[in-house]
Amino acid sequence: MLKLFYTLLLVLFVASCGIMTPGSAPRNLDNACSIVQQRPQYLRAFKATERKWGVPINVQMAVIHQESRFKKAAKTPRKYFLGIIPSGRQSSAYGFAQALDGTWSEYKRSTGRFAARRSSIRDAADFIGWYMTETKRRSGVALSDARNQYLAYHEGQGGFMRGTHLKKPWLLAVADKVANRSSTYRRQLKSCGKI
Repeated sequence: MLKLFYTLLLVLFVASCGIMTPGSAPRNLDNACSIVQQRPQYLRAFKATERKWGVPINVQMAVIHQESRFKKAAKTPRKYFLGIIPSGRQSSAYGFAQALDGTWSEYKRSTGRFAARRSSIRDAADFIGWYMTETKRRSGVALSDARNQYLAYHEGQGGFMRGTHLKKPWLLAVADKVANRSSTYRRQLKSCGKI
């Protein structure tokens, strides 16, 4: 009887590994329709940001995919002293949008959204809308230009305007991936009637 109990317990444990845990990323991140079908609250957040700030849904989604793979509590990798002693994180970036502490504080002050959380999809999408609108205001980059908006997002608006990204071939390649994903997400969302 005890053997049967342990067998059932093992089966339940293995089966539970396939169940989506709260806060986990949606499955099939290559399909925008699948993402918003699994998480309708994401689509509501993206639409609200598009109405408020003008940033297309597909651009928001492509940036979030690149930054956090849709993980609400995403953090940067740890740093190690002497290769073995944990000594903090690479940066303070956190959440869906991987917003840095200072930039997040600036966003909250600027918008008056003092209760905003980086682990909230609605707040993260609104942050992206705010940031990209500021990028457009400061540098003229169109809100639909996923590639250059991402470069400014990654480098900071000042760094982007100084051209710091031009010396980083790896970052230019990442920005191309973001632009391609944005185009793919746009086609997919049109095909399933979400935009």
